[in-house]
Amino acid sequence: MKQHIYEVRLEWTGNDGEGTKSYKSYRRDHTISVEGKPDIPGSSDPNFRGDASRYNPEELLVASLSACHMLWYLHLCAVNRITVVGYRDSASGLLRENDDGSGEFARVTLKPAVTISAGDQAKARELHHQAHSLCFIARSVNFPVEVEAEILPSSAG
Repeated sequence: MKQHIYEVRLEWTGNDGEGTKSYKSYRRDHTISVEGKPDIPGSSDPNFRGDASRYNPEELLVASLSACHMLWYLHLCAVNRITVVGYRDSASGLLRENDDGSGEFARVTLKPAVTISAGDQAKARELHHQAHSLCFIARSVNFPVEVEAEILPSSAG
């Protein structure tokens, strides 16, 4: 079995001088870094005193599921002679917050709209199931990840 290690650095940048003296005394801002790549400005969701202009962990989780599915799907299309010329996804995640402040995702829904210029549309739709079963991130979460795919023929002649 192969193993891969992913190293990420996270630094809290929200200390305004008093640290976490109180719930309101600090910003939730942080920076996510990976060597050799641009930093990602992070915060918490605005509902939890975060900065709406920065990515929050919940958005990044949904984005990870969407990107992982897309990458597997494009690979599977390539090896099955289906030519994808456009791919976009409008993914959403439902997070339930409990009375004690904890929470968990109830589900994530991926809505990929795929444009193909060559290949079988039925096979293109079927490959979403295989991509889902192979996605590293989807296999790692404990909530349903639903895929509602749309396959569109290319308008280019």
